[in-house]
Amino acid sequence: MSPAVPTFRSEFLRLFADRGHYYGCSDPEGLDDLFAKERVTAYIGFDCTAPSFHIGNLVQLMTLRRLQQCGHRPILLMGGGTTKIGDPSGKDEVRQLLTPEKIEANKNSILHDIRHLLKFGEGRSDAMMVDNAEWLDRLEYVPFLRDVGRHLSVNRMLTMDSVKLRLEREQPLSFLEFNYMVLQAYDFVELFKRYDCRVQSGGSDQWGNIVGGVDLGRRMNTLDLFGLTTPLITTSSGAKMGKTVDGAVWLNANMCTPYEYWQYWRNAEDGDVGRFLRIFTDLPQSEIARLEKLKGSELNEAKKTLATEATALLHGRTAASEAAETARKTFEEGVLSEGLPTVEIARSKLAAGISVASLAHAAGLTSSSSEARRQIEGGGLRVNGKVIDDVKATVREADLQEGAVLKLSIGRKKHALVKVV
Repeated sequence: MSPAVPTFRSEFLRLFADRGHYYGCSDPEGLDDLFAKERVTAYIGFDCTAPSFHIGNLVQLMTLRRLQQCGHRPILLMGGGTTKIGDPSGKDEVRQLLTPEKIEANKNSILHDIRHLLKFGEGRSDAMMVDNAEWLDRLEYVPFLRDVGRHLSVNRMLTMDSVKLRLEREQPLSFLEFNYMVLQAYDFVELFKRYDCRVQSGGSDQWGNIVGGVDLGRRMNTLDLFGLTTPLITTSSGAKMGKTVDGAVWLNANMCTPYEYWQYWRNAEDGDVGRFLRIFTDLPQSEIARLEKLKGSELNEAKKTLATEATALLHGRTAASEAAETARKTFEEGVLSEGLPTVEIARSKLAAGISVASLAHAAGLTSSSSEARRQIEGGGLRVNGKVIDDVKATVREADLQEGAVLKLSIGRKKHALVKVV
């Protein structure tokens, strides 16, 4: 259960709480006073472990967006330095170490993905992208131990979940990983020195790391820093936010198309619609209150609104409208829409026949051919509207519809086109 939400005076924290972002704070009254009297610089850190963020990161990105909407300055801290170490939180084994080139490529890809969510620039409330490699890569080991390490308690570090759970399970924890929380805490101190950054936000599972930075700032420079956390989002049924049978829902359009992204939100559970509209869209509270009161088939309109508004924030209004129209044509008119995810195959490959299972995997409907075969065994996979009941079934040129395409479907809401060229 989430802790009780205080009553706030400042515009940002009122909005933050009203939209369902608030979970906890190191000093609620002090932070409320700070936001009420001045423009605040705050940051959230992200490591560059993949070429894209996923929906699990979206709560934090929306926190930065709310900061900007209220006239404060958000810092997107990219972990070009800490990614070289690897966050042990929530992991049972050492993360794979990435090359500097891969880390840089991931960082650039991530920044391209979120260009619609935040406004970057030189203005007073424009977002900043900062890479912690700027200072971590230049640290000298002995001076760092002397100036910073003496303020850190190993006793306390051993109580952190990221360390404690590994030790309790008798799983290896490298000295490299053990230092991750030290560098993360130091980031906060460095951001204060460089940008007068007073607030770090993150998910509630990052509470220990966040207060570590607050405490280090107090011990090193008697700084008055603040930690602010958001809840870990789960669906009404208890499932982890952003996970599907096919894996993570990515924010990169090449890894998850705007149409697939739209469909993810369209398929939200009934009990999540109002909450997701508050957290993941900019719709006014009055409109959200109206939409979440809808019942039965009318609730589908609220889900479509959620899908379109959430997709517009990430991919732009044009892409969101196109995704909504593709869905309308596909499900309401029953026609093949060019906006569906599409994979191309050579006509010559059809001569001997192509396995339906491998085609479903190639089209992105399943994560593997074996999963596609399981869908066939369960009667869940269709080609051109016809249920496939043979795991060895193939398609040939005679199966093509007008326009030299095949339509593959799993269930009522997951579709793809195969186009022959």
